[in-house]
Amino acid sequence: MSSLAVVTPTYGPDAELFAHLHRSVLEFTSDDTVHHVVVPPSDRALFAGYAGPRCRLWTYPEILPRRVFRLPGVAMWVNALRPWPPLRGWIMQQAAKMAVTARLDAKVVLVADSDVVLVRPVSPDLFVRDGRVCLYRLDDGVHEGMPDHVTWHTVARELLGLPASATLPLPDYVSSLACWDPAVVRGMRQRIAEVTGRPWLDAFTSYLQVSEFICYGVYVDELLETPAPINNTLCHFMWDTTPLDQAGALAFADRLPPEAVGMMISAKSRTPMAARTAAIRRCAQVVESG
Repeated sequence: MSSLAVVTPTYGPDAELFAHLHRSVLEFTSDDTVHHVVVPPSDRALFAGYAGPRCRLWTYPEILPRRVFRLPGVAMWVNALRPWPPLRGWIMQQAAKMAVTARLDAKVVLVADSDVVLVRPVSPDLFVRDGRVCLYRLDDGVHEGMPDHVTWHTVARELLGLPASATLPLPDYVSSLACWDPAVVRGMRQRIAEVTGRPWLDAFTSYLQVSEFICYGVYVDELLETPAPINNTLCHFMWDTTPLDQAGALAFADRLPPEAVGMMISAKSRTPMAARTAAIRRCAQVVESG
């Protein structure tokens, strides 16, 4: 068993972002850590150069049943057992995280989006306490002004066979850099299959709104006998969709918390690559000076 693995679904438009992430994985994880990357078959050639001892390249047909396939020319998928409505690309990315993680014989899996970079050395011990893999949970993080998150909680409870939540606020489990226990992911998938009477993938992707992180968090908090330790300090986030200029990116990097091992400037912000690169370099300076 390897101690640590990294899982990232990505695609062509995020190739430049992914390059920064993968370089940081090679730099800040041990030589036995493998970066598992999931891409559409049409993008395999674009990412093929990364494949090697420390990068396992997967395509969706390798990890999903043959009944689930992508429509030509669009980021939409179809499940032949339930062809309507089609499945959206971002939901298939979520399913890919669960599918690959469940296959891995690792103690901890870091689930990292393409717009994340690691900024400090990473070891499995950072993510495990008393033999339990840590959970990202922001208590009272979901309020009435976050309708998508509220829906994700509702869906997670339906999939897991739990009664509806009574009141807000609710915990937020969504993170661009999270640590998962593969055994827990396998248990969660089995629970979904038992509750719904359907293969976990079919049940999970049947919803127009669903969150893999909220499903995982609710499962851990409410269905495991032993509570997971909480770690909310893995990553320094910038979720805003407003682009950062270079000064803003540097100021963001200067606020890097001493515990954070990752940094994320949301791809949705369309921050110029020059500003993003400047932030990565500044984080390195902050770490060195600290």
